[in-house]
Amino acid sequence: MAQSKKEQSAKITALVVDDDMINRTIHHRLLDNLGIENEVVCDGKEAVDVHCAGKSFDLILMDLDMPVMNGIEATRRLREMGIRSLIAGVSSRSVEQEVREFMEAGLDDYQEKPLTMPKLVSIIRKINPNG
Repeated sequence: MAQSKKEQSAKITALVVDDDMINRTIHHRLLDNLGIENEVVCDGKEAVDVHCAGKSFDLILMDLDMPVMNGIEATRRLREMGIRSLIAGVSSRSVEQEVREFMEAGLDDYQEKPLTMPKLVSIIRKINPNG
């Protein structure tokens, strides 16, 4: 049975940005398990390009260390483009200065890898506190 437009628009959408295939797969599956439609891209430039093509997401899970364009630069660019999605940085790095620079680029949240269901749920509650 087809969903109405209203039901579709009420769904949370997410973009997973990570150069590591295993992390992309884990994050994609965690989101799927929560019923969140999501797409995956391999680096920050692809994340910017997807938005330039007119797509938008409620949530962006952004890795820090990626080739081509890292998470700090991609987050900064997305914010400069006026993207208001909730951007959560996800990284195995915990160097305080790097995390601070990542946050200052425009993150709404930061979680250390590995991303777990409780961490993901805490991020999503920022989008939909009643969900």
